[in-house]
Amino acid sequence: MELFTHEYFMNEALKQAKIAFEEGEIPVGAVIVSKNKIIGRGYNQTEKLQDVTAHAEMIAITSAANYLGAKYLIDCRLYVTLEPCPMCAGALFWSQIGEVYYAASDPKRGFHQCNDSMLHPKTKVFSGIMAEPAQDLVNEFFKKLRE
Repeated sequence: MELFTHEYFMNEALKQAKIAFEEGEIPVGAVIVSKNKIIGRGYNQTEKLQDVTAHAEMIAITSAANYLGAKYLIDCRLYVTLEPCPMCAGALFWSQIGEVYYAASDPKRGFHQCNDSMLHPKTKVFSGIMAEPAQDLVNEFFKKLRE
């Protein structure tokens, strides 16, 4: 049995999303992987940092780039619990990330709503891995917010 499956890494992203949830942030988590090693982690921190750009993906990109000492993430994979927004898709474009795996779709704010070609032309995109637990966490967050 392969230890480092897509589910394994998406589960690590879900752990980040749960930290966001516990801190009162929209529960999105991300990890960036290179050679089956997590080199960047992030979760939404827009409220905590009072920074609209502090999305999980942005924090993970910065972390991974710092780890590598390089701005390009060509041979890396991003696992994120929610479809990236246009801002994050733009950052992923510039990082030239190799692959993006997202769990749940975001029909209101996901990059597919704006333009399917927002990512680098060589970036491969996969969706739906562990979508249900990721979507359940987002739904629970907004249900709590409305109460």
